[in-house]
Amino acid sequence: MDTESTYSGYSYYSGRSRGSHRHGERSRDRHKSRSKESSRSEKSVTINAPPAEPLLGEQSVRGEEVQDDNWGETTTAVTGTSEHSLSQEDIVRISKDLDDSVGLDCKRYLNVALSVILGLVVLLTPLAFLILPHLLWPDRLRTCGTACEGLFISVAFKLLILLLAVWALFFRPPRAGLPRIFVFRALLATLVLLFVLSYWLFYGVRILDSQDEDYQGIVQYAVSLVDALLFIHYLAIVLLELRQLQPFFSLCVTRSTDGATQHYNLGQLSIQRAAVVILENYYKDFPVHNPAMLTASKSRAAKHLAGLKVYNVDGPGGNNAAAGIAQSQSRAMIAAAARRRDSSHNELYYEEAEHERRVRKRRARLVVAVEEAFTHICRMQEEEQKKASGDVMDPREAAQAIFPSMARALQKYLRTTRQQHLHSMESIQQHLAFCITNNMTPKAFLESYLTTGPTLQYGKDRWLARQWTLISEASVTSGLKDGTIFLLKCIDFSLVVTTKKIPYIQLAEEFIDPKSHKFVLRLQSETSV
Repeated sequence: MDTESTYSGYSYYSGRSRGSHRHGERSRDRHKSRSKESSRSEKSVTINAPPAEPLLGEQSVRGEEVQDDNWGETTTAVTGTSEHSLSQEDIVRISKDLDDSVGLDCKRYLNVALSVILGLVVLLTPLAFLILPHLLWPDRLRTCGTACEGLFISVAFKLLILLLAVWALFFRPPRAGLPRIFVFRALLATLVLLFVLSYWLFYGVRILDSQDEDYQGIVQYAVSLVDALLFIHYLAIVLLELRQLQPFFSLCVTRSTDGATQHYNLGQLSIQRAAVVILENYYKDFPVHNPAMLTASKSRAAKHLAGLKVYNVDGPGGNNAAAGIAQSQSRAMIAAAARRRDSSHNELYYEEAEHERRVRKRRARLVVAVEEAFTHICRMQEEEQKKASGDVMDPREAAQAIFPSMARALQKYLRTTRQQHLHSMESIQQHLAFCITNNMTPKAFLESYLTTGPTLQYGKDRWLARQWTLISEASVTSGLKDGTIFLLKCIDFSLVVTTKKIPYIQLAEEFIDPKSHKFVLRLQSETSV
């Protein structure tokens, strides 16, 4: 195992004399005293972080490519708290992220508050039209007949239907926070506000000022307002829900790191709403992003670049002849390095073949270990539970009992396939208890580890991004067009989205008479018929 040693920049030691060694110790002591005094004035913060929950022997996601086969025996697990120093810039960045999240929450709650206020104004306005005449001039009102009382029932049921419809359409939990306003929704809210204000203006001028005595006409006026609000709600359904159902565009979504691609057909949506739909489908359609799978190609490219070394023997001050000789030598070395790089495909081939062999080997060991572990447990019937007096375990205890027999093989397989950062020991035991509870087979248990699943299959801490950034040359409130390109960027990668319009399809009809299906058997001397 390689060891690392850290030495102070001010220390000096020598093995020739004992006095120089003492002088080095004194210099180190002086340096320590200076460092203690200077550490008080530095703008840095040390945070004691609790240990995470990785699988035993887990390394970082961006670990080394070459891994030890016997890592389970050679790895030392160190427990306890670790210290991570953060600079002042990191603290400023973290505080900025917190401020941005607080701002997004305030914006979301403000939108909800404004929607609730507008909804209350809309629902209470017809009731106010009916109540105000009884409060202001009750003695001058005419009696309400049977037709007028029937209108009361109509207003009550229409208001109930409108309340349920508004709740179902506008008060759903938000799926995402958009960078700009929703144009159609803002337009509808403005239309409703102007509509209600115009009704109030007419009510104040023609009914309140003149103190109209015809109460049946006032009730019909309130009924007309409720009918108009129902029609506006129907318009909202058409603009917000039905307009986008028919697909007009085909969007190609490509992940920038590994090139994973999916295609989606969308209707007439704005760029920001199309981005929300793409992200919703991304978490269920795309395999989880694994940065560890990209380290092999990067390390291979760095190794080839490191193998190319050019030296200038004479230095910058050499004469012209020496410079010409050095230039010819460097060209020869570059040509030789290029010929060596031409054979790099063989190295890639053998590396991939060796990796596939190791994966198959680890997979076979894992399958055998899990099948043997599952044979040690069996579900007990209710009659057997009453008679049994020995060790009876619940699913969680059973999972903890059989997990050690498969842990080593599972660790090595996850390490070989570079999935160790996706599964913690606690999540594996929970999944094992879930499979035992539902009487699932070993193959069903292993499916989550043998094949890479979608992003939603893993925990929220593995999604790598809570906030996405929409990058577009066009306005995000504008609609999709043919050739529109925009990016959805997160921490480690981005999604490149290109838009193509679905072509117009022209179908032609050709009629074939069923009676025209007649056939003739052609006999030849060479055939066996």
